[in-house]
Amino acid sequence: MPGTPRREAGLRCEDARLIARDVLSAHHVGTALVDDVLLVVSELVSNAVRHAGGVTDFRVRCLPGSVAVEVSDGSTARPSLPGTPVDVPGGFGWLLVNRIADRTEIRPDHGGKTITAFLPLTPVG
Repeated sequence: MPGTPRREAGLRCEDARLIARDVLSAHHVGTALVDDVLLVVSELVSNAVRHAGGVTDFRVRCLPGSVAVEVSDGSTARPSLPGTPVDVPGGFGWLLVNRIADRTEIRPDHGGKTITAFLPLTPVG
């Protein structure tokens, strides 16, 4: 199924959410899942901007049974969970992404990384 075209550096959260909303609308995705996807998009894009120098690639794809949100950046540093280590603030967005998504993947990509969050089209459990 078609997804978003490649989007490069300078992508803002607002733009990413508009792109995601367009893809989800084209696939008639329900409102509750749209809200979850937009939250994941916001967290992943804002983290790439805040911690990794910006987004180098962004895609939203509707797959059989799930929606995949892919955000690439130029940093090899992996996201951290809250309190790891305790003197470093943050990590709550990554925790939230992992609670909303069915699964997440982090893979090295051209000197940086790509994070993919998969959100189920049907409720889990």
